[in-house]
Amino acid sequence: MIAFQRHRYPGVKGWELKKVLGKDYTKIVEIMNTELDRLGLTVKTVHEEDGKEEQASQDLESARFFLVFKNPPAARDVEASGLRIDDLSVLAASLAFIISRQGKVPRRDLEQLLREKFPRWRVEQNLDRFTRRGYLLQDKDDLVYVGWRTKAEVDQRTLLGLVLAGKTE
Repeated sequence: MIAFQRHRYPGVKGWELKKVLGKDYTKIVEIMNTELDRLGLTVKTVHEEDGKEEQASQDLESARFFLVFKNPPAARDVEASGLRIDDLSVLAASLAFIISRQGKVPRRDLEQLLREKFPRWRVEQNLDRFTRRGYLLQDKDDLVYVGWRTKAEVDQRTLLGLVLAGKTE
């Protein structure tokens, strides 16, 4: 169940695991985590609302459990994700821009930055896709934030290090 994707989101909610595995589902997840460690995977537990990892048992029923790589994936693993390299470039540039602006940025400014390198239709399509999938969050004032899925799957410090270490023209 943890390895599957349900709708747009990976993994499974805690209440679903509790329903299938019983009230000691957290112990089963811990055992599974030790076995997955040999494969270079780990089970992440994240709340979709705020992206924080919490271990309070009453909060775990509303949390999402899903698999992530322990270390950054190899290029061949990224290719298997179904995303194009330019789509990932849009995500990386978006995240770097948002993080550099203290975690929030108007969507208009983000689109303007991305349109310098990508076609307008691709920018809009990717921003909408990454918002639907939880990598980005957008509020009613059109401010874009880092989403819960980014907080769980992306090492933001490494991303910024790679962006800052890049060569400039």
